Amino acid sequence: VIQNKMAAAKFKIALVQLFVTANKSENLARAAKLISQAAGGGANLVALPECFNSPYGTKYFPEYAEKIPGESTSMLAKAAKDNKVFLVGGSIPEEDGGKLYNTSTVFNPEGELIAKFRKVHLFDIDVPGKIRFQESETLSPGSGLVTFDTPFCKVGLAICYDIRFPEIAQIYTRRGCKLLLYPGAFNMTTGPAHWELLQRGRALDNQLYVGTVSPARDEKASYVAWGHSTLVNPWGEVVAKAGHEEEIVYGDVDLSYVDEVRSSVPVSHQRRADLYNLQDCSQN
Repeated sequence: VIQNKMAAAKFKIALVQLFVTANKSENLARAAKLISQAAGGGANLVALPECFNSPYGTKYFPEYAEKIPGESTSMLAKAAKDNKVFLVGGSIPEEDGGKLYNTSTVFNPEGELIAKFRKVHLFDIDVPGKIRFQESETLSPGSGLVTFDTPFCKVGLAICYDIRFPEIAQIYTRRGCKLLLYPGAFNMTTGPAHWELLQRGRALDNQLYVGTVSPARDEKASYVAWGHSTLVNPWGEVVAKAGHEEEIVYGDVDLSYVDEVRSSVPVSHQRRADLYNLQDCSQN
C-alpha cells in the first residue's frame, strides 16, 4: 500500500497538440496515432485539444456535430482501452436534442466514459479591428461543472474561454482537484496576450497544476489557433510548453509538490469567510 501511494505521488501527462484538418476521418486517425505515441512515451493521462475532430468555426459546428456516443467518441473509447490510459478527448461539436454543444469527454483505461463536460461560457468576443467571434450563433452553453477521479488525483475539466472565469477553478479546487485541464483554441490576438498569463494565474491562485491543450497552428484556416499547449505548476511556473506546430508535450504532475506549496503559502486556510464567499451551485 505504501509503495502504491508513493508511486501515485507523481504521474505523467501528455498534451497532444494535434494538427486539425477539414477531414474528420483523418483527424480521428491522426489523433489515435498520437494517443498511442503518447502512451508509449509513458503518459498516464493523455489530453487532446478543443475541437480536435473539426475545424474551429461556427459554420463548421453543425456539419461536424455528432451524438455521444458516436464516431469520434468511439475512437476515443477504443484508444483509451488499447493504450490503457486516462484520455481527455479535447472537445467535439455535440448534437443533442436539437442543440449543439462544445463537449469534452473523458475515458478511463478500460475505455469507459467517466465524465462529460459541455463548455459553459461561450466564446463571444469582439476586439475592434482584430477579431470577432460568436460561438452563441450556433452553440448552446453547458449547465454543469465536472470533475473526475483517477488513482492519482481528482481532475477538474473546462474548455478554453472558461479559463477566464476564476470561479470555476476555485470551485474545482474546493472539490479537491490538484490538476485542471482546459482544452482550448486561443487565437492570434488573445493567444500571445493572455494564454499563458491566464494559465499561470489559475495555477498560482489555486496552488495546483494547470494543463492546456491547443490545436496546432494552421495559417490557412479561417480561425488560426495560437498553439503553445502548456503545463503550469502550483508555483505558477511553466514546466512544459509546445511551440505552434503539431507535437506532444510531456510533463510530470507532482502531487507532493502541490501539498508543499499549499503548506508553504496556506491561503486556503487564511480566507475570510466573514467577508466573502463563493457558492458552488453546480451538481457533478
